[in-house]
Amino acid sequence: MKTGILYIVPTPVGNFDDLTFRAVEVLKAADLILAEDTRTSGILLAHFGIKGKLQSHHKFNEHEGVALIRDRILGGQTVALVSDAGTPGISDPGFLLARSCAEAGIEVQTLPGATPATAFASRASCP
Repeated sequence: MKTGILYIVPTPVGNFDDLTFRAVEVLKAADLILAEDTRTSGILLAHFGIKGKLQSHHKFNEHEGVALIRDRILGGQTVALVSDAGTPGISDPGFLLARSCAEAGIEVQTLPGATPATAFASRASCP
């Protein structure tokens, strides 16, 4: 059986349309989407017509859930991890899951995303 993949998927900080095409495709194809707040992420997913694969993964349940999620990926499932805004694992839940998956030999892919700091830096010289 083929091992699945964990995708770390950055989400927009403001405008939903800042989500990359690749991120939308990964979220549509994922067997499971882990979200810091399912209410917030549910609105984003609905905007792109993505339904039915959302599960909560936040600072209050991440320790208990890591082994179960890792085992699902080892069983062949593709899992996408999103946060409320930005890249998961920086100041949001995700670090423990990513580390556990990497230690188990699971491929962990981090998608690029729109970064407010980069946008601000590129605009800083404009009056």
